[in-house]
This record gives sequence, C-alpha cells and structure tokens, in this order.
Amino acid sequence: MNYETLYIIDNSISDEAKEAVIAKFEKVITDSKGTVEKTDKWGSRKLAYPINYKNDGFYVLMTFTADPSLPKELERQMRIADEVIRFIVIKK
Repeated sequence: MNYETLYIIDNSISDEAKEAVIAKFEKVITDSKGTVEKTDKWGSRKLAYPINYKNDGFYVLMTFTADPSLPKELERQMRIADEVIRFIVIKK
C-alpha cells in the first residue's frame, strides 16, 4: 500500500542531527520490507501556531510503500522521538 507521512523536526537541533532523524525513519521503513519512494526536505518553515514554545520547524515529506502494519510502528517511533514536534501518516 502507498503511504505518505509529513513530520516536523525541532529546528534547534543541528543539520547532522536532522539528517540522522530522517535516516532513522527511512531505516524503520526499509527494515520492515517497505520501500521509500521519495523524501522531500521542505526545510525550515514557520509553524501556524507555537508548539512547545517553538515557532518554526524543519518539515519533511516522505512517500513510501509498505504492508498495512508498518504505519502503526512508524507512528510509535515518531511519538517517542524527542526531535519530532508533529507528524501525520496517511494512506494515499
């Protein structure tokens, strides 16, 4: 099945740390026999409203295919990652 996830990384961490977070979530997908089709780094943008006293974040849009059990695990990983401010996973 095709999925899309948009997540916002804390903008105060270093660029290397942001790349590590992106690589970690791509690895979660590939380890579960899914394939990452595209990772779009939108970059730093202002948030619509402050979240945890932060006004901007680093947006990443990732398109992937996987079996239906993977999004639940990906959401769990994103929920426990301190670097992720917000996320959403949708089925295309």
